[in-house]
Amino acid sequence: MIGYVSPIQISTVRDDNKQTSTLKQVAIFCDGSSLGNGQEVSRAAAVALLGYKGYWRAVGEYLGKATNQQAEIAAAAVGLESLRQPCAVSIFTDSRYVVETMNGRFRRKANLPWWERLDRAAATHKIRWEWTRGHAGHLLQEAADKAARRIAAAGHVDEAILRDAEDTVGTIEP
Repeated sequence: MIGYVSPIQISTVRDDNKQTSTLKQVAIFCDGSSLGNGQEVSRAAAVALLGYKGYWRAVGEYLGKATNQQAEIAAAAVGLESLRQPCAVSIFTDSRYVVETMNGRFRRKANLPWWERLDRAAATHKIRWEWTRGHAGHLLQEAADKAARRIAAAGHVDEAILRDAEDTVGTIEP
């Protein structure tokens, strides 16, 4: 179970400069998968599970030839890109590479176009980057991992795969 994150207050600029609104609290569990990682025949996919008030939605993207690191970066981007307004987001990923880079502890030496995509997706949100152990039985992380592997194997995004991921997590409160 994830701890409660208190709402973050932001000021919304209006003519009277008095309106204050609260950002929606969203949790994203994301994972990327590259079958044949780094090989000529690799097939990669990225999946994110977005949770808001106990409701979950799965989004995914088939990436084609990409490495596992690139798929992990894309998974976070896919989740953030699907948000329709600025939110307070807790992103959970099993990629230390993504968490440490986005928290400023790792330098960006490779995968620069992928990082640029993630930066654009993250620009309007207040984000907390969290690492979670992969393949450790965490329902949400396992559902994202399984969906990413299935999409990579299929070679395209299949809505049934995304529905299966949503059904797996049900109505767990983020």
